[in-house]
Amino acid sequence: MYPIKFENIYFEKIWGGSSLKSFRENVPEGNIGESWDISCHPNGMSIVANGSLKGRTLKSIIDEYGYDLMGNKVSVERFPLLIKLIDAGERLSVQVHPDDEYALKYERDQGKTEAWYVLKAEPGAKLIIGTKDCSKEEFISALEGNYLEKYLNEVPVKKGDCYLIKSGMVHAICEGVTIAEIQQSSDLTYRVYDYGRPRELHKTKALDVIDFQLKSKNLRIDEDKTSKNNWVSMCESEFFNIDKAVISGGLKDKSDVNTFSILTCVDGSGTIKGDDFKENIKVGDSFLIAATLGNYEINGRLTLLKSVPTK
Repeated sequence: MYPIKFENIYFEKIWGGSSLKSFRENVPEGNIGESWDISCHPNGMSIVANGSLKGRTLKSIIDEYGYDLMGNKVSVERFPLLIKLIDAGERLSVQVHPDDEYALKYERDQGKTEAWYVLKAEPGAKLIIGTKDCSKEEFISALEGNYLEKYLNEVPVKKGDCYLIKSGMVHAICEGVTIAEIQQSSDLTYRVYDYGRPRELHKTKALDVIDFQLKSKNLRIDEDKTSKNNWVSMCESEFFNIDKAVISGGLKDKSDVNTFSILTCVDGSGTIKGDDFKENIKVGDSFLIAATLGNYEINGRLTLLKSVPTK
């Protein structure tokens, strides 16, 4: 095995922008809102971009390598994570995602908890993270009266901020923000409010699943508060954990036979090197590290996230 990189799957969105072009050369024209970089979801199936497996789908290599790829404690029936980059040229709809129980019952699908890591943020950029001092009844009245923004919790953001968005939490990415998103492998979104854009809303289902008590704090780890060349826990959830490493020189690591991991570069560039492989990695890139990969070393000046499924 070797670190596996996949072709970027781009999606044009009404709210998309052009920020991804600042660090990628393959971004198509148009308002590109999302790049699915590691996905085994029916709405976007990743295709290997490097090495001996080039041209194969993620599903096909899971079918062939099974637990050697996924890990002894990870189901081979469904790849549990989806890694995206999101570029908000305009603000996204105010939305919410269902949990597994609701999604299975009403959508025959999986729910969605996600984490956002801010790659870029224009001056004054914001995110909507949860509601602000309101009951369900007040929220409904505001929605019907078109003054919902009064009850949306807007937070200013900058590069390096990180938030866990649990299923049931109202949220939105506002204009001028580019994020790396680590999430459950789900494409279920219930739009609550869309600033007058002519798109379908899902108010009834959204109101079914919103948890007005949910809050999220900034999980940011500043470089001057962590030792260089070591993994530091940044985000823990029921579905995945995310560690962060600021590398200046080299970091030696080893895969875990119990689970695969995903490395996402959020700043800088470098290499991932093993006995029989060497892969370049730069900002915006994600690599799948198979459970049986073994020892490897990361060199360069870069900041990485390591995402690991927990169920």
